[in-house]
Amino acid sequence: MTNNNGWTQKSDKGILIVLSGPSGVGKGTVCSALRQCTSDLVYSVSATTRSPRAGEQEGVNYFFKSKEQFLSMIERDELLEWAEYVGNYYGTPREFVRSTLDAGKDIILEIEVQGALKVKQKFPEGVFIFLLPPSLDELEQRIVTRGTDSMDAIRSRMNAAREEIALLEHYDYAIVNDRVELACQRIQAILEAEHCKKERYLPVLQKWLEEVH
Repeated sequence: MTNNNGWTQKSDKGILIVLSGPSGVGKGTVCSALRQCTSDLVYSVSATTRSPRAGEQEGVNYFFKSKEQFLSMIERDELLEWAEYVGNYYGTPREFVRSTLDAGKDIILEIEVQGALKVKQKFPEGVFIFLLPPSLDELEQRIVTRGTDSMDAIRSRMNAAREEIALLEHYDYAIVNDRVELACQRIQAILEAEHCKKERYLPVLQKWLEEVH
């Protein structure tokens, strides 16, 4: 989109948004709602070795892989990042992310904290958002209500959650997921602000000045 002075609303390259937070905080729910109200936002599907949950679909929620298949992807350097979390592997296919950004489209990665920090090493220009629960008690209740984990698994996830929340300092933004619709509005506001950063206009400015002279 261009205004009357020739300025584009976006630079040519898309923005990489990384949304992460502890298990049970509602990353999937927020991401799904965000996609419904932000039609031009591309969702990057991760690969995982964990079993599908009820209602999850191959290629929509995850690419479900065996451990052997996942390790083969690592060897072929086909993953932007990967991590082992509570006994399962998770990873982001590299080429899909790169091609989406180069096409000028914004893409969101919904990944675990370990994976997000690895992405930051390779894409420091990305926008890193940490999704927080209203409280740790609320987080534990959400995990229990989900009904997919044993008590041992719940304790393991809560211990992991405490360690992950301590890594908040490495993120650009923090959003409390008290209400899904409000969390989506906050992410949309962050995305709009990121598109308005002066750094994204400098290449356009330089080209415009060269054309003038």
